Amino acid sequence: QVQLVESGGGLVQAGGSLRLSCAASGATNCISSMGWYRQAPGKERELVATIGGGGSTVYADSVKGRFTISRDNAENTLYLQMNSLKPEDTAVYYCNAVTGLQIGICSRRNYWGQGTQVTVSS
Repeated sequence: QVQLVESGGGLVQAGGSLRLSCAASGATNCISSMGWYRQAPGKERELVATIGGGGSTVYADSVKGRFTISRDNAENTLYLQMNSLKPEDTAVYYCNAVTGLQIGICSRRNYWGQGTQVTVSS
């Protein structure tokens, strides 16, 4: 089992910055990749950014150049640095972790945090 707890959300003005954190605990040795997703009211949850075990990253086009995802493996913490925030970035942001299958050691599944609210005012 993996537990994920997000923090760092809040209210900021357009053009401002926020840094989200996600603390992972439990079977962290099984985690192969992590990511951030967000969900605005009335919208489906969408990918924001992911980072693989080797450091490879993927960003949604809407945040590319403004957001940076990083991972501190020693502390089992995922970060999302958000700059030049826009009102359309307003959403609940969720931390995600994917565990890789290793027979007798790790099961393959997705884990989600409880979410943290980010609100960007115009």
